Amino acid sequence: MPTGLFVGRFQPFHKGHLATVKYALKEVDTLVIVVGSAQKSHEPRNPFTAGERITMIRAALLAEKIDMERVLTVPVPDVDVHLLWTRQVDMLVPKYDVVFANDPFTLMLFRERKVRTVEPPLQERSRLMATEVRRRMAEGGNWQELVPAPVARAVKEIGGVQRVKAVAQREHMRH
Repeated sequence: MPTGLFVGRFQPFHKGHLATVKYALKEVDTLVIVVGSAQKSHEPRNPFTAGERITMIRAALLAEKIDMERVLTVPVPDVDVHLLWTRQVDMLVPKYDVVFANDPFTLMLFRERKVRTVEPPLQERSRLMATEVRRRMAEGGNWQELVPAPVARAVKEIGGVQRVKAVAQREHMRH
């Protein structure tokens, strides 16, 4: 009964993330989705709160008829000492056997502790990345095509596009 971790910031949850969840659920019985940088929001790289991200993830997975009995979503704040971050993850999530991630730094931190890691195949990496979703939001582009429909609805309900534009503009004015 292996348990896997899928580590990400999900700012916001997009179709590439969804593909990774489906991929991981073929390999493990239970998937713990770790919402990283949980304490951050309302900034250019992290516009959404942990609660908003968890809501987006849940809505997207339910729409795909994914068995939610097999999925647990846990917010994990950052720690200033990178080495301690994986220990914090261990304290906040159930025991796990494998970590799914595409971020080289996250993979390195777990590999250094001899944890089995899997780099899921990336779906259209040039387009399907949260940076591109946020860029399109800020510039008024078609970001909706990059995220599951329930995520687009959730973003609209919270005024997410306006928030992304506002924090991007604020950041631009500071530099």
